[in-house]
Amino acid sequence: MSDTTLFTSGRIAPRLLRFALPVLGALFLQSFYGAVDLLIVGQFGASEDVSAVATGTMMMQTITFIITGLAMGTTIQMGQALGAGKNEKAANIVGTSIIFFTILALLVTVLMIFLTRPFAILMQTPKEAFDKTLMYVHICSAGTVFISGYNMLGSVFRGMGDSKTPLMTVLVACIMNIFGDLLFVVVFDMAASGAALATVIAQAFSVIFCLILVRKKGLPFKFGRNNIKWDSSIVRMVCKTGAPISLQDGLVTVSFLVIAAIINGLGLIASAGVGVAERVCGFIMLVPSAFSQSLSAFVAQNVGAGEYGRARKALYYSIIASLACGLFMGSGAFFKGDLLAAVFTKEAPVIEAAHSYLKAYAIDTLFVSFLFCFIGYFNGCGKTKFVMIQGLIGAFLVRIPVSFLVSKTANPTLFKIGLATPCSTVVQIILCGIYFVIVERKIKSRELKA
Repeated sequence: MSDTTLFTSGRIAPRLLRFALPVLGALFLQSFYGAVDLLIVGQFGASEDVSAVATGTMMMQTITFIITGLAMGTTIQMGQALGAGKNEKAANIVGTSIIFFTILALLVTVLMIFLTRPFAILMQTPKEAFDKTLMYVHICSAGTVFISGYNMLGSVFRGMGDSKTPLMTVLVACIMNIFGDLLFVVVFDMAASGAALATVIAQAFSVIFCLILVRKKGLPFKFGRNNIKWDSSIVRMVCKTGAPISLQDGLVTVSFLVIAAIINGLGLIASAGVGVAERVCGFIMLVPSAFSQSLSAFVAQNVGAGEYGRARKALYYSIIASLACGLFMGSGAFFKGDLLAAVFTKEAPVIEAAHSYLKAYAIDTLFVSFLFCFIGYFNGCGKTKFVMIQGLIGAFLVRIPVSFLVSKTANPTLFKIGLATPCSTVVQIILCGIYFVIVERKIKSRELKA
């Protein structure tokens, strides 16, 4: 029987923390096995290899975030179904999601083959790294089906309150990726191409291992071949919930790609520096990201059961925990960011550029402790359209314009350009605070009528 947890009763903080810790571990390992590519290439390759992996990874992350956002629709719908005791509906959601994400993976793979070159051009990829960037993305695109498979399966487990299985799955991927990087990059001297090949193999193993665990543990409801069928109503339901998250994640990532393109225009060192900084940022943002994902599942189950008070308290606990960790990790990135960057590259100019950009992200670490938790709460409530709207406002009305304007000043340092991110986050927090008050008033009004 699967390690299923219902969050609709018992003490809130311990249950949320026990669920969030494996999510944090999985996110850490995801960031780590992605960072291993850049770390090993940075130590055994040249600046153009670092730039190629950094730029190519941004495209792959965009695709991953889009798929993850859609998969969140499965998590939320499953969580609400289980919270309401509708096990048959939960089984049908899983079966339909299998077909839907398989088709999605095939479509995305085809698109990536044709869009990689235009993407590299739009990103103003330095000419020294252009061909290597194309090769990196083309190889990684072969793993899109595995990215979809992992995220779909992970969404199912998180929806039923099991965060340990996704952790074990990512652990396998991480170990395989490390061995693959050492083999292809260090031994065979394949640089960026070797890192891409190692990533695809690692993703394949993670999906296979996840399927083995599913077969061994089972699911908390009856599930068979009859559940694996195309149900248009379920697809619409999952997409209605997940598409706004996917669109928001995708377009917000695009906003960061635009910023990266602006920075790429400053030269190879700036491009490599931001690539390194983004990897470090992936780690310092882990705690709020973990609570955001955990809250989505926790709140979804409680909303399905009508336990709105528990959902609200979970939000408060998450903000407190995220902020405490944010103070610690942000301080480390601001004052010791050069040491963190040195882990990924040996070139002093790249380290200096990365530290400059990291200082701005360190400031943002404090603000996202609020923002990410709000996003997780609203996702769990099914208010994904608002999440999309506030994300797009922050990205396209604040982050990109501020970055562009700063880049045109007399001394456009990476720190100044990076400040566009915390500026955007502050605006989004204000929007979330206003919407939270509106949602709470509606909930209390319904409770009084009931």
